[in-house]
Amino acid sequence: MALLAAAILAAGAGEARPATTGGGIHKIKHVVMVMQENRSFDSYFGTYPGADGIPMDSGGKPTVCNPDPEAEVCWAPYHDPRDRTGDAPHGSKNHKRDVNGGKMDGFVREARNAPHRCQYAHDYVCAPAAALDVMGYHDRRELPIYWDYADNFVLHDRMFAPIASWSLPAHLYMVSAWSARCKIANDPFSCHNEISGPSKPYDFSTREGIQKTHFAWTDLTHMLHRFGVSWRYYVFRGREPDCAHDEALSCDKNTLDAGTPSIWNPLPAFDTVKKNKQVGNVQSISRFYRAANKGTLPSVSWVIPNEKVSEHPPFRVSVGQAFVASVVNAIMRGPNWKDTAIFVSYDDWGGYYDHVVPPKADKNGYGIRVPSLLISPYAKKGYVDHQTLSFDAYLKFIEDIFLSGQRLDPATMDRPDPRISVRENAEMLGDLRQDFDFSQKPRPPHLLNPHMKPPE
Repeated sequence: MALLAAAILAAGAGEARPATTGGGIHKIKHVVMVMQENRSFDSYFGTYPGADGIPMDSGGKPTVCNPDPEAEVCWAPYHDPRDRTGDAPHGSKNHKRDVNGGKMDGFVREARNAPHRCQYAHDYVCAPAAALDVMGYHDRRELPIYWDYADNFVLHDRMFAPIASWSLPAHLYMVSAWSARCKIANDPFSCHNEISGPSKPYDFSTREGIQKTHFAWTDLTHMLHRFGVSWRYYVFRGREPDCAHDEALSCDKNTLDAGTPSIWNPLPAFDTVKKNKQVGNVQSISRFYRAANKGTLPSVSWVIPNEKVSEHPPFRVSVGQAFVASVVNAIMRGPNWKDTAIFVSYDDWGGYYDHVVPPKADKNGYGIRVPSLLISPYAKKGYVDHQTLSFDAYLKFIEDIFLSGQRLDPATMDRPDPRISVRENAEMLGDLRQDFDFSQKPRPPHLLNPHMKPPE
């Protein structure tokens, strides 16, 4: 019975495959997480074969829709061929209204209510017509690179953003499995759970405000440092992809760079990173390409885009795809490919429609589904993973490889904090080891043209 259950868990699109045991996990020596911006699963993979996508009838017509309070119609998901689309608000309040008690029908209403949040009325994202963009979806025609990766590696169709909120809390979960607000520097027990405003309002809007921000709880890099595990957080210099206000669509954006804490670069504001003298581990994206070329990637890497390559609306999807392909190609061309796992995902849903109700892991819950891919020489080919996952699964995977299974658990950490739960131990959370076949010979590089066109 146990073997049968394991086989079912391992099954994805196509034939069932035996579950992977943990014995081969240490064949992975490098984990790279590429975090793009603001797309839902249905908006990118809602029509991918074998995935839990947009509900359709036998004729391929969507059976779901979202009511529009202005047009007095219910808009169904539709194919959107455009490379540049509008944005929608995506704060914690918007998330709650989008989900609407499990009806998943508030996306158009929230987008319609967004224009008054715009600073620049001429921006396309502020135009009332852009509200309907949240119901649009792309397919292989617009996403040839991502769909090719799904064909040849692993697609997760139940990857939920780690929190029902916006970019800053999501990025904090990505590095620490919690989002909190702290009163006293270097005092973890001065921190309290905060789903929406982990820093004071607009602290990340100015350099002076940034310097006053202290994230005092324990993050993953502290544990990596304790275990002697190398890490880097690579930042693509430019403008930030989003606004410091979680519901704004348009704003003057700060510069994103390795030396300055920001919404997409929170680690320099963690007291643990400062105390461990590891602020210098936050580096420019050029250092990533250099390390990939030389085969000197650290054990754990995060790769963070600027606005132009982030896919954050209204920036071009094609440019973001090209950036991700350049990151993956750089690793594949280098000596580290043979023992690397690359995860590509999105920090939040960006206001775009998704039909799956997010589950509750703890009182903060999970956020709306986002796209997620695993690319590795040991990845199963063309496998759709149906396990319930969140960014906590990335941390769990890293902890299992490099930290002997040590969790960000106040009961066992050398530096406890008052976090609300040990997210990596959530009963519903899947295990990313199911995506690998460590018995297979490492697969050769699968290089893609960053500007590839879809098949005719």
